[in-house]
Amino acid sequence: MKKVLLTIFFISTCIGNNAQVKFTEEIQKQIPGQGKLVLHQSQTITDLVNATITRTAPVSAKTENKASTSSLKKPQIEDSLLADTIRQHLTGQRIRMNGYRIQVYLGGNTRRGKNEAQAMKERVKGFFPELSVYAGFLSPHWICRAGDFRTVEEANEYLHKMRETGRFDEAIIVKSKINARE
Repeated sequence: MKKVLLTIFFISTCIGNNAQVKFTEEIQKQIPGQGKLVLHQSQTITDLVNATITRTAPVSAKTENKASTSSLKKPQIEDSLLADTIRQHLTGQRIRMNGYRIQVYLGGNTRRGKNEAQAMKERVKGFFPELSVYAGFLSPHWICRAGDFRTVEEANEYLHKMRETGRFDEAIIVKSKINARE
């Protein structure tokens, strides 16, 4: 019941009435210490993202200038980017993005490599239970990587902590797809 109420509240605050802040305006707000995002796009795209309009047919370069009313219909939240964001938030789907992880093990493609990757995963969890740790096969190697860091600076802090233990001297920072935190 709480999840349903939260869903209704979240959607109503995002979709709301004319007093709502549009999605594109919201993401361009400058927040101290977080940088600034500037969008350069056509008004048609802005309207689609903000769920102001939705298209029933693909737009060609020739027809974009002619805003024909036959290809426009009433706003529907299901067709907007905002709806996808809401759906991801409510369903718990992971959002992947570029970032960094700390690679603590790189082995061969043998059973021994698999066992060592799993053992390293448990060792990292023992020392750093707050980190997500991933052991898997990335052809042709078994690997073990730790963390979901958005910046190399965050990863570097943990790399120093790991090396201080004396157990992860060969650990390195690698670019990777990470699971975004909310």
